[in-house]
Amino acid sequence: MAVKIKLKRLGKIRSPHYRIVVADSRTRRDGRAIEEIGLYHPVQNPSRIEVNSERAQYWLSVGAQPTEPVLAILKLTGDWQAHKGLPAPAPLLQPEPKADKRALFEALAKDTGEESKGEAITQKAKKVDKKADEAADAAAPAESTEA
Repeated sequence: MAVKIKLKRLGKIRSPHYRIVVADSRTRRDGRAIEEIGLYHPVQNPSRIEVNSERAQYWLSVGAQPTEPVLAILKLTGDWQAHKGLPAPAPLLQPEPKADKRALFEALAKDTGEESKGEAITQKAKKVDKKADEAADAAAPAESTEA
């Protein structure tokens, strides 16, 4: 039985993501797999590539043949070089960690003079205050005409 390391496509029409799988070479692209050894999300910037290096090394050592796209991914992660005994490539780009929204909100609240205890004015509270002001303004001219 010939074993291949290939990509299994998942996702919607224009947002593909793949799993790196070990499967029999005769199975369909998205068919049954022996083992899943990684992820590849090309739409993200930078692309998300995760490979279980230990399992990839094992399957390469027992003769599994990677397809061309998987070979390119394995070269990026350094697993192919480790298998062949070549020097490792530069590390992959990682996305910047996202900022904590709550910390940003509290810092902004301190800068504007509001208390950071979560009592900041929300959009709904602003609308209620605006309606109350409009009602008070509408009532004030009516009182002046009565006098």
